[in-house]
Amino acid sequence: MIRRKEFDEGLEELRVLLRQMGQHVSEALDRAITSLKTNDTELAQEIIKNDAALNQMEENILDMGSSLIIKQQPVAKDLRRIIVAFKISTDLERMGDLASDVAKVTLRMEGQELIKPLVDIPQMAEIVKDMIDDSITSYLDENTDLAYKMAQQDDKVDALYSKMITELYSFMMNSPSQASQAMLLLLVGRYIERVGDHATNIGENTVYLVTGQRPDLNQ
Repeated sequence: MIRRKEFDEGLEELRVLLRQMGQHVSEALDRAITSLKTNDTELAQEIIKNDAALNQMEENILDMGSSLIIKQQPVAKDLRRIIVAFKISTDLERMGDLASDVAKVTLRMEGQELIKPLVDIPQMAEIVKDMIDDSITSYLDENTDLAYKMAQQDDKVDALYSKMITELYSFMMNSPSQASQAMLLLLVGRYIERVGDHATNIGENTVYLVTGQRPDLNQ
């Protein structure tokens, strides 16, 4: 009973850290989009600087999970809970990197006025932020229905990104002098689309946790 209690307490600490990582990523992405919309380079620099905190959270999860495995020697689903926590922390850390990449685009814009109002990028970001929240909840609640929802949301993000590509390439053809900024905006779209892919990975890992089988949510 004591070993089980210690394991459950350690697992709860992992869950708390994962929730914090998810909140950090969601906020970082939201602020990165704000920095882009407002040409706020100070905010962009702050986002990039704060990425180190996310890296530390990932290291803490790896340390805590490794300690649980060594001391408690979990098996079956208990072991999967820790392994999946490792995978989720890696996906979240990469999402944080992508949010920082969006902020770096703000710095590269060097205060330029936007060539067009941002429409698709904020829409993509809103969907992706919901995906981040839902993916973490799917793990914490072991909710496979919510995990499978990731694929549907990811399809919406992909559709917006495809639309954005078509519009910006057309814009570059008609306004070659603005091609540099258009390419930067395409990069932002790609970064956000990749965040959605990582959220889908978390959904897949949740299904693996619950069922012991790895699905492909994109099928």
